[in-house]
Amino acid sequence: MKILNKSIVTLTIMLGVFISCNAQVKNAKTEIVKIYGNCGMCEKNIETAAFVKKEAVADWDVDSKMATITYDSTNTTLDEVLKRIAYAGYDSDMFLAPDETYNNLHGCCQYERPKHALIHNADATDETVTVAPDTNVATEEVVAPNLMGDVYSNYFLLKDALTKDDWKTTSAKAKILVQSVSSVEVSKMNANQKEVWTKVVSNIKTISTRIFETNDLSIQRENFALLSEDIHQLLEVFKADGTIYYQHCPMYNDGKGAHWLSEESAIKNPYYGSAMLTCGSTKETLK
Repeated sequence: MKILNKSIVTLTIMLGVFISCNAQVKNAKTEIVKIYGNCGMCEKNIETAAFVKKEAVADWDVDSKMATITYDSTNTTLDEVLKRIAYAGYDSDMFLAPDETYNNLHGCCQYERPKHALIHNADATDETVTVAPDTNVATEEVVAPNLMGDVYSNYFLLKDALTKDDWKTTSAKAKILVQSVSSVEVSKMNANQKEVWTKVVSNIKTISTRIFETNDLSIQRENFALLSEDIHQLLEVFKADGTIYYQHCPMYNDGKGAHWLSEESAIKNPYYGSAMLTCGSTKETLK
């Protein structure tokens, strides 16, 4: 109990420090970006590299790889903050860390670098290049990014929390999902993708916000069922990087049933969690 209380106090202090630093940033502008990393040490390195007193502060989430960056828009830019992070050894979807800096990271911090990312060399000014892993050499082909990668990743984290009957983590992941949806680059979509996105984006934000704002697992699960259908629609036009399983619980909602999506074929039911974790079946495999 003493250890638990000590952990709670530590987390409370850390949260207070971040809020205090954030409050000191004048003319504040906040943006959500993906920064690659692995662990708690990465979190410390990323947030330290981003921080400039009264000018910029970052909060990086180790699970989603999303960083909430707040900066004084009259004194600096998001690019400048991301460059500092890149020089510390961490790639984003905009700036690539120098190979030497990445290679000098602690072994546990050497994350899997993006295979192809539309990014800037941290030493460059305006040139946009397509870079393969562990190299700063430009190639002729520009590979389109996976526009829904972060949306899917955060959906799966939310789903995993429900399988563990964890309303608090479910709420936290729903909040990050709203942020990742807001960061999707609509300008890079084709006409068919834009049509589907326009149809579901408002609904996804509304449903995810409902999940975030409640501590009632039953309400979270009701909204998750609706969210899953919208994510399924996205998967029809925004393919995922790997295989996705569209799974079904026949008992939920008084026998009306409900679906969910998973990266693994094994059934882990988010609607009943530990009560009936393996109840359900796979209805469709999406590749």
